[in-house]
Amino acid sequence: METDRVSGNPISEQIGSALFQLRRIWAKPDLMKRIREQAPGGRPLQLSNLMVVHAVAALLLEDAGEVTVGAVADRLDIDPSTASRLVGHAIDAGLVSRRPSPTDARRANLALTDTGRRVKQVAARGRRDYLDELMSDWSEAERIEFARLLTRFIEAAARKPMDHEGIGRIFAEAEAESDA
Repeated sequence: METDRVSGNPISEQIGSALFQLRRIWAKPDLMKRIREQAPGGRPLQLSNLMVVHAVAALLLEDAGEVTVGAVADRLDIDPSTASRLVGHAIDAGLVSRRPSPTDARRANLALTDTGRRVKQVAARGRRDYLDELMSDWSEAERIEFARLLTRFIEAAARKPMDHEGIGRIFAEAEAESDA
């Protein structure tokens, strides 16, 4: 395996390449189109709808008190205005309901509708079935080890997010090297 002359770490290069490929496979436009076409009630389903449904469900399970747009923003790690727009789309799709807060008239409580609960259940089942199919020839020990390592990797990534300003440095360094 060829090593990258900067990092010199072929394992990191292999992991990075695999993650990039996985992102490309799962974000293919035809896959997104098929997901939208299968939405309940003929309404277009967006991945952002599923993100909101998942966030609201998780907040309800945590018994976080009131589930607000701000709590969804925090859960999804996005700004409140984006969360407000995404929650609005999930409401329009019939997946989330909004009712006034009994303690603060300026806020709204969010909850899953019956359709939202069904979509969450079907999405979870579909995800489990898909992963089971991908790992059908893996031993139970391999699945357990993969789950452990992937969870550990995600926890490390959450503790130290990627430096988005570093993207600019990548191009600057590449340009400087090409000028040299």
